[in-house]
Amino acid sequence: MARVPVIESVPLSALGHLKHGFFTRQGGVSQGVFATLNTGAGSSDARANVIENRTRCAGHLGLEPDRLVSVFQIHSPTVHIVTHPWAIGEGPQGDGMATREAGLALGILAADCTPVLFADREARVIGAAHAGWKGALGGVLESTLDAMESLGAARSRILAAIGPCISQAAYEVGPEFEARFRAEDSTAPEFFAPGARDAHYMFDLPGYVAARLRRAAVGAIDALGLCTYGDEARFFSYRRTTHRGESDYGRNLSVISLC
Repeated sequence: MARVPVIESVPLSALGHLKHGFFTRQGGVSQGVFATLNTGAGSSDARANVIENRTRCAGHLGLEPDRLVSVFQIHSPTVHIVTHPWAIGEGPQGDGMATREAGLALGILAADCTPVLFADREARVIGAAHAGWKGALGGVLESTLDAMESLGAARSRILAAIGPCISQAAYEVGPEFEARFRAEDSTAPEFFAPGARDAHYMFDLPGYVAARLRRAAVGAIDALGLCTYGDEARFFSYRRTTHRGESDYGRNLSVISLC
């Protein structure tokens, strides 16, 4: 099995009862705009390539590929408790998962949105969330914590690791975007800085995600501080693809599994 580069959260690794990884775009078999470790079944990449790439990621964690599950992400607050695996592309709609089943790997796909991996060592419960701006504003992080608590976790013990996502320096938004946040969350203005264009702003997505986690009373947060837009060698980026007018884009995979 080919080895693939992966980034780890040092605090998560120190827990010792789980395996995890924030995979990059390197080490796969895909070509073109999907080069090389595209793991998104929803892309127009060849299905065989996506399956091989996901197989390599599962193998890095010492798991069979059919033990790696991901949901059909829709930028929602919907979270599922996972008790058994399902086939690639057949997961339920939602943007978060939680489990206490050993040997099941929870996988989040992202290409600028924020992947967040969660673990409560004492309760042996893990979670994973896909937090783009819409999901974060809508409560997917809190919903994931609720699902974990229903399995015996306690927020005060949960460690949340914030993976690679688009940084504030690369995330320009218009006035209607800022107005929606301001209307729905009174703390939102602190996460917007003036943009280069009139009436435009630079939005701090990872900072906002971290703030939501702090408000939710998570025990500890580890933010990797890696920008998907600015690091083309390591990460896929939806916004970078959009700026270039490319037809499609790959997805970065973040995974957590109990041993």
